[in-house]
Amino acid sequence: MSKRLFSDHFRTCHISMMFTTYLAVLLSCFVCYISVHRAAATEVVFAVNCGGPGHRDVHGVDYEGDPLDIGVASDFGKNLAVIGRVPQQDAILYQTERYDVNTFGYTTSIEEDGDYVLVLKFCEVWFGASRQKVFDVVLNDLHTVVSGLDIYDVAGRGTAHDEIIPFSITKGKLKVQKEASTFHGDLHIEFVKGDYDNPKVNAIVIYKGTVDDIPKLPPLPGADLDEDEPEDSDDEETEEHKPKRHITSGPKTPDPYAADESSFLYPILIALAIFIPTLFCLCRL
Repeated sequence: MSKRLFSDHFRTCHISMMFTTYLAVLLSCFVCYISVHRAAATEVVFAVNCGGPGHRDVHGVDYEGDPLDIGVASDFGKNLAVIGRVPQQDAILYQTERYDVNTFGYTTSIEEDGDYVLVLKFCEVWFGASRQKVFDVVLNDLHTVVSGLDIYDVAGRGTAHDEIIPFSITKGKLKVQKEASTFHGDLHIEFVKGDYDNPKVNAIVIYKGTVDDIPKLPPLPGADLDEDEPEDSDDEETEEHKPKRHITSGPKTPDPYAADESSFLYPILIALAIFIPTLFCLCRL
């Protein structure tokens, strides 16, 4: 009798182990499917690592090497061991750059109507103060989408900064920032020389989709401190007496890609993988 009981128990445990393995494989496939499906949901129309070689980022976006032959391609940013706000494997996108002593730009074709997002990647790797490099960005010679950009003033030195510009193409019209113009199939992104040093760009990517669909940098440390400060009606301060918040160079920030949204599923899936076979064994006893 005990031999039969032992045999039944062994068979039950064997079936439970097989079921656990099957469930784990099935759930792993499901997580992989969700991750791939999300990555494929946003189409990359154009991506270039300005002034540098080709690179695949942590999101699977393939940046081509810089094809431009005007201006200067520089990798001076490689002297900075760490670029704030980005994982180390994507630092190259902010370490290399192209600049010019004159206005310069990139052109790419867009064939389909729809919503798009232009992401311009910048990092100040040279200057250590504001008002040293200031320039504009213009689309198709008509639309000033970024005005008076001072990278250091926005993000500090050695810290990534992205300008995110949504636009749409509809029936031969380019629509951006409440402006519209005739569109003939080519988008020209121009970096306009200003009064302070030379215009530059570190990388460019255009997604087909909306702003909600694309990966973004984490916020700058302390960026929201001034937004929620309560107003003191009894103790009004003049602007000249208010303390100014200074952005430090190259702040340490959390890895923006370390916390994948699908990771929260793993504890649930592991719990299910353990609980179901255990319940099955208990029911057989």
